[in-house]
Amino acid sequence: MDDTDVPQVAIGDVPATFGDGVVLLDVREDDEWQQGHAPGAQHIPMGDIPARMAEVDTAARLYVICHSGGRSQRVAQYLAHQGYQAVNVSGGMSAWAGAGRPVVRDTGGAGTV
Repeated sequence: MDDTDVPQVAIGDVPATFGDGVVLLDVREDDEWQQGHAPGAQHIPMGDIPARMAEVDTAARLYVICHSGGRSQRVAQYLAHQGYQAVNVSGGMSAWAGAGRPVVRDTGGAGTV
């Protein structure tokens, strides 16, 4: 597999809820996460991924997301090379919000992207 072979999925192909072997892995920075994120997403900033690999479910299907798809593409490639089932979410959280999917804050209120 070369670096371009990580699958891309459109927002419409991403599950609406996560758990039971399906993880939405948000790799944006802390300040981006705090402004708003998908309900049920797991947050590990891109730069922390190598040090926090133990937190990523090795058996899960990983939907990796960032703001627009660039950082998540690199993380999905990295995870795929480590043996994870990772796909990149095309368009990232911008596409997520644009599709009318919920965006929340940790405080429980509505978030922004």
